[in-house]
Amino acid sequence: MDDAKQETKTQTTESKYIQQHLANERTYLAWIRTAIAIIGVGFLVTNLHFTMKTSLTPAGDLFANLIGISSVLLGIIVIVMATMAYIRKIDAINTQSFRAPKRSIIGLGIFIILIAIFFGVYFTMVNF
Repeated sequence: MDDAKQETKTQTTESKYIQQHLANERTYLAWIRTAIAIIGVGFLVTNLHFTMKTSLTPAGDLFANLIGISSVLLGIIVIVMATMAYIRKIDAINTQSFRAPKRSIIGLGIFIILIAIFFGVYFTMVNF
């Protein structure tokens, strides 16, 4: 009997905030799409670099590999962080105790800026 009461209480709490849970899910899926795009850009740069045989330099190789590896790692980090945030927000929505994830957003922003700098250095090296 106690399990049935607990299950009913949980269902009632979650159904009370259905719009917030659906918004949380959409945000999670947006982060997953962002991670896939970041990983894809890394593969794209790496493939473009190695198909352009005329401009292969050791420094260009290093930056192409650095961009590819860091993009894949950043994509994986984004997926892990998005999953953790999604799970935390489920409870935060139900208890009405939501707090914005400032540190993780700032950290991801810094990583994306670093990859953008790598891109800038790489494309400057290739074009000159």
